[in-house]
Amino acid sequence: MKIVLLGYMGSGKSTIGRLLAQKKDLEFIDLDNYIEQAENMSVSDIFKNKGELYFRKKEYQYLHEVLAQKNNFVLSLGGGTPCYGNNMQAILEETKNAFYLKVSIPELTKRLLKEKDERPLVRNLAEEELPEFIGKHLFERSYFYNQANKVISCDNKNQQEIVTEVVTALV
Repeated sequence: MKIVLLGYMGSGKSTIGRLLAQKKDLEFIDLDNYIEQAENMSVSDIFKNKGELYFRKKEYQYLHEVLAQKNNFVLSLGGGTPCYGNNMQAILEETKNAFYLKVSIPELTKRLLKEKDERPLVRNLAEEELPEFIGKHLFERSYFYNQANKVISCDNKNQQEIVTEVVTALV
């Protein structure tokens, strides 16, 4: 069983992914961590030293590697992963269990403010700039996110409720 979680940064993909993998007794793979191990460099450093284009090429390569080689897993994607190359198409060809963890702009803003320092994309933004930044990104990315097999609305739900909703929707 291949389960893929996608959504904007701060939507809970890694947290829900770990809990889901535990519950279903599957391997958990965080694509960003997978890339960091393979490249021996943090995602932030890859962006800084080699640029976004290099990162997106590697992301494409490693996503396809994971999808082709592994049979049973929960995969948490980076927020931008579905939006580049033919990544979303490849995901949908490999599984019927792609879930978009959908979180509202106000909730994402609240979450990302708490972890701004660990998020290179928003680290240098002022608090009042964050909602517009997130809104613009979501507008650009929602076309890809909404191609997921199932959309899970995550606002006002705890982690266990989200995991249960995903498990119930598994094909």
